[in-house]
Amino acid sequence: MVEKIKQGWFSNVRADVLAGIVVALALIPEAIAFSIIAGVDPMVGLYASFTMAVIIAFAGGRPGMISAATGAMALLMVPLVRDYGVEYLFAATILTGIIQILFGVFKVAKIMKFIPRAVMIGFVNALAILIFMAQVPHFIGISGMTYVFVAITLLIVYVVPRFFKAIPAPLIAIVILTAVAIFGGVELRMVGDLGTITQSLPAFLIPSVPFAFETLAIIFPYSISLAIVGLLESLLTASIVDDMTGTESNKNQEARGQGIANIVTGFFGGMGGCAMIGQSVINVKSGGRGRLSTLVAGVFLMFLIIVLGDLVVQIPMPVLVGIMIMVSIGTFDWNSFSYLRKAPKTDALVMLVTVAIVVATHDLSKGVIAGVILSAIFFVAKISTIKVKEQHNHSNTIFGVEGQLFFASVEEFVESFNFTIKGKNIIIDFSEAHIWDDSAVGAIDKVVLKYRENHNTVTIKGLNSASKSLVEKLAVYNQSNPKVSGH
Repeated sequence: MVEKIKQGWFSNVRADVLAGIVVALALIPEAIAFSIIAGVDPMVGLYASFTMAVIIAFAGGRPGMISAATGAMALLMVPLVRDYGVEYLFAATILTGIIQILFGVFKVAKIMKFIPRAVMIGFVNALAILIFMAQVPHFIGISGMTYVFVAITLLIVYVVPRFFKAIPAPLIAIVILTAVAIFGGVELRMVGDLGTITQSLPAFLIPSVPFAFETLAIIFPYSISLAIVGLLESLLTASIVDDMTGTESNKNQEARGQGIANIVTGFFGGMGGCAMIGQSVINVKSGGRGRLSTLVAGVFLMFLIIVLGDLVVQIPMPVLVGIMIMVSIGTFDWNSFSYLRKAPKTDALVMLVTVAIVVATHDLSKGVIAGVILSAIFFVAKISTIKVKEQHNHSNTIFGVEGQLFFASVEEFVESFNFTIKGKNIIIDFSEAHIWDDSAVGAIDKVVLKYRENHNTVTIKGLNSASKSLVEKLAVYNQSNPKVSGH
């Protein structure tokens, strides 16, 4: 236990602390922007980012991953805040956390194995595009100096690590260019231009909503949506960080941790949050690996707001834009272009559809769900091909069935038989097939009963144990004239 704590918290102290500081600086404009999207005060997003990061550092299942207020969840909150107010948002955030804890308890994280690689690639690429698109309003068409500062930031971020790695390059860029902007009197948009930052700690509160069934009826649809979207984004981000660091994480613990973090956030005046791919990538690329990096990100965020608030509002937006552009470039899977050429056309299409839907709707869950459904449809189409070969042996007519017999292949199965045969001994051999469902058994019934109508004797053989058990339970023909055999 002591070794596990040491490994998770203190095996990478220096790099974790520095990475956490970089993440905290990058969290501020994001949290303010997401607050504006949700229609709430900027401090609601900042408080959420603080509490989410601090709690998930202890309760999460993926060390080094950053959780905070996110755009995907902010979009879902808009109608609730607009129609009922921010207090209902706090109540919905608490309920979101409870639902996520239940998801973790019931091990819903297992759904991750049903997300195909093509969907994962599409998810990552869509996120990279969204991160870049979110930066565009902050630097396109503003001023010439904005472009200069973005370019210098990118230069620092990419060149400095080749010669100096003791301090993360993004942190160097923020400190140097903020100093240049302040002391050089350069006219640029600052963090403070996004919204007012109040230099105060979050306070415990109980949402001021009626404790009645009507309140539950209002917030539950939002909470279930927030819980699913937040968990989906968190688990996908955890998988990406797993790949980046070459380590495994506990997805069910992460689900429970997200739930605990959202409950605490709701009681401290924050909006719902989840894992952030952009900040998690910044953390990993800045050297952050342990839980300490996540804790430092949350604590330093609050330190920046309370102690250094007057300085924070003067950080030039082009510097943070440059860092986020670096994140989008690093997040995008550039091997996707060769993947599109080499992968099966169906997988390539799934990836493109996932990207297109996420980018069009700004909703990660819609893209991922669409990708999974499309993959399932293609998979069903692929395995639903079934072959029936007819052979004649003396007085016997043998039909050899090959493939998977289930609801999608039953029509082709039935149409493959020659029903003009009369007065013969017919053997249907399932040695190279598997019976999956009631539709398959119904199709076998149909074939057998049609042959019997023409005075044929029908024998089913070659069923494996699972198929035989299903047929014996459900088949109608089997009840009147049982001739079923296994291998």
